[in-house]
Amino acid sequence: MSRRRTISFDFQNEITKSNDIQINVISQTSIDNHAPSHTETDIDNNKISLSPNKTDLHRNLKERHMIMIALGGTIGTGLFLASGQVLASSGPGGSLISYLIVSIMVYFVMTSLAELSTQFPTSGSFSTYASRFVDEALGFTLGYNYYLAGVTVLAGELIAAGIIIEFWLPHFPTIIWSLLGMIIMVILNAFTVKGYGEAEYWFAMIKVLTVIIFIIVGLLVDIGVLGHVKIGFHNWKIDGAPFYRGISGIIASSIASAFAFGGTESISITAGESENPRRDVPRAMIGTLWRIILFFVGSIVIIGLVIPYNDPSLGHNDIKNAAVSPFTLVFIKSGLKPAVHIMNAVILTAVLSAGNSCLYTCTRMLYALANEGKAPKQFTYVSRRGIPIWCLLCTVLISTILFGLSFIGNKIIYRWLVNIVGIMGFIAWFGISLAHWRFRRAFILQGYSLNDLVYKSLFFPVGPIIALLSTCIFIFGQGYSAFTTHPFSFSNFLAAYITLPVFLIIFFVYKFVKKTRFIPLREIDLVTNNIMFHQTQQTSNI
Repeated sequence: MSRRRTISFDFQNEITKSNDIQINVISQTSIDNHAPSHTETDIDNNKISLSPNKTDLHRNLKERHMIMIALGGTIGTGLFLASGQVLASSGPGGSLISYLIVSIMVYFVMTSLAELSTQFPTSGSFSTYASRFVDEALGFTLGYNYYLAGVTVLAGELIAAGIIIEFWLPHFPTIIWSLLGMIIMVILNAFTVKGYGEAEYWFAMIKVLTVIIFIIVGLLVDIGVLGHVKIGFHNWKIDGAPFYRGISGIIASSIASAFAFGGTESISITAGESENPRRDVPRAMIGTLWRIILFFVGSIVIIGLVIPYNDPSLGHNDIKNAAVSPFTLVFIKSGLKPAVHIMNAVILTAVLSAGNSCLYTCTRMLYALANEGKAPKQFTYVSRRGIPIWCLLCTVLISTILFGLSFIGNKIIYRWLVNIVGIMGFIAWFGISLAHWRFRRAFILQGYSLNDLVYKSLFFPVGPIIALLSTCIFIFGQGYSAFTTHPFSFSNFLAAYITLPVFLIIFFVYKFVKKTRFIPLREIDLVTNNIMFHQTQQTSNI
């Protein structure tokens, strides 16, 4: 897995009126060499790129990097392994509907984020937007909860990397491979952001090609060209299909499907290092979204056509064995004998890609929090290569500690951490939708025209409202299984909802200590870091 609250930057706005209106935004923290400032704006054929000074993050990510970063952060074990659970819990028809429902919700979330990230291209993303357009306490809580989620997931990916390689080398200590994976991730993140972008580009390319080949092979299997299975919609006609367990099955599988889409919001964090945020951010977000929908929906259709929902191999999200992946099962049915080894390698790539993405997003989130005064000032330091190196090292240290905790006792501490951060993706989506809804209302209320928006999301206000309601349903509905088991499963209930009181405690403690308030629409700052005003300033000078 973020934008910072402008008030906490101590920004000074000087508005000088003459024959031409010039708007200059001066960052006091940048003057102190503790925070970034954009010192130059270039306009070339209606292209805006904000050039960094020597202490700023470097804008070296191209559109192709951003697209693949988003894909790489999303296409992973949630698709390769958990899609089998979705099919097993709701049947081929129910799993398809659940993926479509989640796709619609994610579309609205991402169009909201595209509008905000294009207008305010910084590395803080939804944390900053929540602080700026809703309440500073909300931004603080979103930022740190997302950071905790990221470092915990990173530790989990390290564990998974060792387990996957154990498939080939069962007698070699898995901890060695896990630490080697961490070293690779650190190297990819420690030198230049372009190096991270290139690595993620090729990581994601492997996964994308795997999904495309899977869809093609699956179609050939279903029409009888490959393998020896019953062709057509036979699996939709077996007993219990296509809607196994009816509405309850769709609800359960929708929640699992939504987890698989987690990570799409991470693309907004790259906006602060995009070479051309005005052009690349909306293209990357919306283009990536359609690709994700195609890959996810296309994959679940193929899985439902080739594999019966009651296949005993499904429903086991076991990363120790790539043979339980529905992708592996489809390849095996096509006659591709080395399918298990191929998918094990692909899942390893997915794990490294997800860990690489988590390390990047956590580093930038901590950097953004520090620039807002919500983390120690030392974390605002940026190397000459544009890397917030202390944020990177801190993230590596915390993830390594969590990795170590997973080996203590029977992993109770680590499991609690996983439970606490389990629904942070949904909460982040809620924060994005709420921030966008309030931004657009403030934008109109303060007298601006929608034509001033660099990118305008469709279906406002319906889109953000649907996203808000949907995320609330997923947040409160994730403990659905606890209520359907007999007797009532308190442990499942606690695992599902422990995040909510933790989130609320952090929110209210910060609100009480800092005396923050819900920002009135007329007082929302729409000027600072707004790319529209950078363009206005340079145009008036010309």
